[in-house]
Amino acid sequence: MPNMTTIKTVCVYCGSGPGTNPRFVETAIAFGKTLAEDGIRLVYGGGSVGLMGAVAKSVLDHGGAVTGIIPEFLTARENALKRVQQLIITPDMHERKRLMFEHSDAFVALPGGIGTLEELVEQLTWQQLGRHTKPILLANIDGFWEPLLALLAHMRETEFIRPNLQVDILKAERVEDILPRLRAAAARAVDGKDIAPELANRL
Repeated sequence: MPNMTTIKTVCVYCGSGPGTNPRFVETAIAFGKTLAEDGIRLVYGGGSVGLMGAVAKSVLDHGGAVTGIIPEFLTARENALKRVQQLIITPDMHERKRLMFEHSDAFVALPGGIGTLEELVEQLTWQQLGRHTKPILLANIDGFWEPLLALLAHMRETEFIRPNLQVDILKAERVEDILPRLRAAAARAVDGKDIAPELANRL
């Protein structure tokens, strides 16, 4: 496949719970299998529970590679997954997010809660400010992300997202569409810029 080499690692943001819809866990497992089969390393929050655990265990079960990045205070609460090839324990959330960014070529948000939303929105903010051109995709399983997409449209209509500011968020309803859309976006992107450390976590 063309452009395959442009994406070697994908960061997945998702919930530490399973959610109420069985399709959420099914999607996490299916996407983990896809990453493993395509030789793409998963970068994620390091836990073994919820959707986080489902995607990471699936990558590992299908012979893939995983980097888990978790702050020390969450290692017990989210039950850090020890099976991963690389487990990085950070002193705080800020360092976790910085390392997740640095280790990843693209970002995918599966369903999740406030933590998932916060990580996703931070990447959108940095992208809008021109600090990176890494693709960001919403796995819109059963319309999970529609309320956020409606809010972003409302922000644009009310000109808090100004016309000259690009918010380039990808969307996929099916697992099989995720990697092709990330690769297409990576191929379109100009050379990315490294994140400015002083911008980190200023939303």
